[in-house]
Amino acid sequence: MSTPVIQNKKAFHDYEIVEKIEAGIILSGAEVKSVREGRVNLREAHVSFEGGQAHLIGMSIAEYANARMDAQHPHRPRRLLMHRREIKKWARRAFEKGYTVVPLKVYFGERGYVKVEIALARGKREYDKRKTIAERDAKRDLARAKKEANRG
Repeated sequence: MSTPVIQNKKAFHDYEIVEKIEAGIILSGAEVKSVREGRVNLREAHVSFEGGQAHLIGMSIAEYANARMDAQHPHRPRRLLMHRREIKKWARRAFEKGYTVVPLKVYFGERGYVKVEIALARGKREYDKRKTIAERDAKRDLARAKKEANRG
């Protein structure tokens, strides 16, 4: 069984990605097992910087079916593991006008730890979203036309 990579596809639609970084995350054992099953939702998640720490807010990890009674709340804030220097830099940039820090994907690193790829992002305007959709549709139509030309 391969370990899943949970992606936040909505982030690429709603935001223009400026910079990315990998961070560790503190989870309980049952939460890690739920992540291994791919039962994570990143849609409404964002990163908050308070008190010199980074927390992932709004990420939902479904309860593990075989967990003991003391299960964690699925929507609780989870602390991210980053160097102090990185936290200060990202917090400073996140407070600039129009920027936010969002998770892009959750995956297992080389050593078996759960990692989160976060990104500094700027919100797209409605016309930017339409432009992105039009470009994607044009690319798909071109690929379809090439496929038809090769077939016939």
